[in-house]
Amino acid sequence: MKRIAFAAVIALTGIALFTPWLFGEVRGTQTASRLEAPYPLQFPENFAWGVAVAAQHVEHQQPSDWTAFERRVIREGKTGTGDQPGQAKPGHIRDLDQYSAEVRRKKVDFDARYADDFQQLAALGLNSYRFSLSWARLFPRADMTEPDPEGIAFYREVIAAAKANGLTPHVSLFHFSTPEWFWQEQEGFRGWERPDALQHWNRYVKAVSTQLGPEISHWCTLNEPMVYVLWGYIEGIFPPLEQRAGPPDVAPVVAQLLRAHADAYRTLHADAASRDQTITVGLTQHTRAFEPWRNWHPLDRLTAEFVQQAFIWDVFDAIESGHYAMTNTEFAADIEGLAGTQDYVGINYYGRFYVQMDLDAMAAGPVTHTHDPNDPRELTSDLGWALYPIGFSAILNEAWERYGKPIQILENGIADAAQPDSLRQTFMVSHLREVWYAMNVLGVDIDGYFHWSHLDNFEWAEGFGPRFGVFAVDYDNDFARSPRASAGTYAEIIRTGISEEMWAQHRGPF
Repeated sequence: MKRIAFAAVIALTGIALFTPWLFGEVRGTQTASRLEAPYPLQFPENFAWGVAVAAQHVEHQQPSDWTAFERRVIREGKTGTGDQPGQAKPGHIRDLDQYSAEVRRKKVDFDARYADDFQQLAALGLNSYRFSLSWARLFPRADMTEPDPEGIAFYREVIAAAKANGLTPHVSLFHFSTPEWFWQEQEGFRGWERPDALQHWNRYVKAVSTQLGPEISHWCTLNEPMVYVLWGYIEGIFPPLEQRAGPPDVAPVVAQLLRAHADAYRTLHADAASRDQTITVGLTQHTRAFEPWRNWHPLDRLTAEFVQQAFIWDVFDAIESGHYAMTNTEFAADIEGLAGTQDYVGINYYGRFYVQMDLDAMAAGPVTHTHDPNDPRELTSDLGWALYPIGFSAILNEAWERYGKPIQILENGIADAAQPDSLRQTFMVSHLREVWYAMNVLGVDIDGYFHWSHLDNFEWAEGFGPRFGVFAVDYDNDFARSPRASAGTYAEIIRTGISEEMWAQHRGPF
């Protein structure tokens, strides 16, 4: 079968060499949409304006797999990083030892400061707040059949404080971290592959729905499942820190996550229906504009197309059809109860990646470049990620054309530690301009926009270094918050839209 697949690639390559315009993705030269419209670019009155966080990023440490990893990193001194910004080193968390034990434990001290945080967000004009629940906080032990009362009380208070400040809660059930006990081996399997994994997950979801659900109308079951699987099971930079051979070896984990999503969707809707409550449930995918490193190279173009399909669309396609088939592998599975389990399509967008594939390295797979150092006009974040606003509207439009369901933009942001954060302002204005373009020119139905992130925080294997917040956090001064210039720009867009003067000031090279 491998010989047949290889022969097929060679044949396609030969054809593509002579007709390259017919095959694969094309690397774009235009970076922002051409727009002729009367300014200001304004958004609907009922548009959801928010910011987003994850529990492991901002809450005090709970007994999760990530907390265990963080503590082991300190014990073993594994705080190195890769050769390039944004390239994490397996089994390490970058510069974690450069921050105090209090910072490592409290993260941004959200637990003690969320009420003040919400007041600051309300003052900017935001009306929504996305956060995740810590499964480990609610079920710190495997033998629990009911959630920890203190954990439930904490989230009830968070939700009440958000609502008191006019912020509608958008709640994620799984944002990469799980209870530490979930990884104890059972019948030779750990984590999501344990035979009782879904039993524990469903107990958690049912408890959350019953006890917190009456106050929540917007749910995200899974955050970026393909990122979780890629970085946790292939790259080895997220727990469970595995490095399996390749996509076919992790496809069963993706299928299990889709089963978890389907179960959660039905549990949440059944519980809401029992009290005549209207809710929306979906999941969100990490999206990029995957484009060829070399436009003239047919393998780069074909591979970029395959990567985009496998990384972004395979999961959404499966939710629509109930059938998960991982692109470019033989793996396929019919998943009971999955078909039609998304009320919206969740999109997280962070820019452009370039894909390179050479014949002599096919066994190792494609190389991904986060930016092109040979392009002097290309803007990059502190993590070396290339800004590419036009790719945002393209992804939004493709999601709309594929599924015809409302879109929720649940993450869009940039690592920019500069003061003032002029690059973040360019990012924010140029990307929200693309959102307006998608809605008003392309006809895409978009419900809301959540900027990543509310606060500087703990960014997984990159540690505390990358600064994504519209509010800066001073880790050396009792977690003091201060709004960045971008917070004011965001407030102005919410209040009056994108003016012609704002676009001229912040458009950069776009």
